Amino acid sequence: MNKILSISLIIATFFSCKNNPISYFDQDPPSTIPKLFAPSMVNTDNIELNVVFNYDHTEMFFSRIVDSSFVIHHSELINGKWSDIKPIKMYNDNVLFSVACDPTITKDGKTMYFLGVDPELYENDVTREELYRIPPDIYKSKKVDGKWELASKVDFSVSTEYIETYPVVTADGSLYFRSNRPSSEGGMQTYRAQYLGNEKFETPVIINTRTEKKELITYVSPDEQYAITNGEGKFQITFNHDGEWTKPEEIPLKYESNWRYYCPYMSSDGKYFIYSRRYNNPEKKGWAGVEKGEVYWVNADVLFNTKSN
Repeated sequence: MNKILSISLIIATFFSCKNNPISYFDQDPPSTIPKLFAPSMVNTDNIELNVVFNYDHTEMFFSRIVDSSFVIHHSELINGKWSDIKPIKMYNDNVLFSVACDPTITKDGKTMYFLGVDPELYENDVTREELYRIPPDIYKSKKVDGKWELASKVDFSVSTEYIETYPVVTADGSLYFRSNRPSSEGGMQTYRAQYLGNEKFETPVIINTRTEKKELITYVSPDEQYAITNGEGKFQITFNHDGEWTKPEEIPLKYESNWRYYCPYMSSDGKYFIYSRRYNNPEKKGWAGVEKGEVYWVNADVLFNTKSN
């Protein structure tokens, strides 16, 4: 076999593998018009948010509010079929109310980071409103022998006494997140913590994407070449040029009033943009007033057609 033919076969094999259809619970993929993700399975009469897949698309995660607790649920792709959706236990049995949401999975599929609330900070008779006012931290769970273990807080340089939200792990294990810890910039900022190995991180540094509209990163691609921000209730996209992030440009979706759009993520093949939205009772603020929560997906063209760089 000559060298040119051999290379051609390798390339053909590569693209053949890459183009194999990925299973999304037997759903027809969306166009550039968003639609509900997995109705009756993920989207139900409960409040659901943040659908996330692992890197090799063999496990799917999302959060659901159950009896006033945020509970991470998952399904696994086994022999070509998705298993029944089940909750993941993150805290001890004595924790009656809990927060576990916004999961993000490392490239090897063995570590999950998520937004959590320290169960030791409140009594078991805490109200739903009080629970949602406690500053969240970033937790992690390890997958051992096919089972997700009870969670523990990420090291002190990432999880502090201040607010930490929206953890997103990159391909090299580093973490992006948002925090209102004291800084020269003041207020809520996007941080990046370089992963050092052995579950340790460098001191987080501020990532400057903030503009007059206060857009902050809530998703970053595994290779850190682009990120999705939130500002004024809408999504924006920004691109990384040699460490400098471009001015965020609005992602053109039909944003409806009284709905808050949040929890942006990308499918593991990069073809679909997945996001959450929630409806708030206009007379109530925060999660205590949320009456409906849904997860949508849409073709990723809506993101990259805004690219002007």
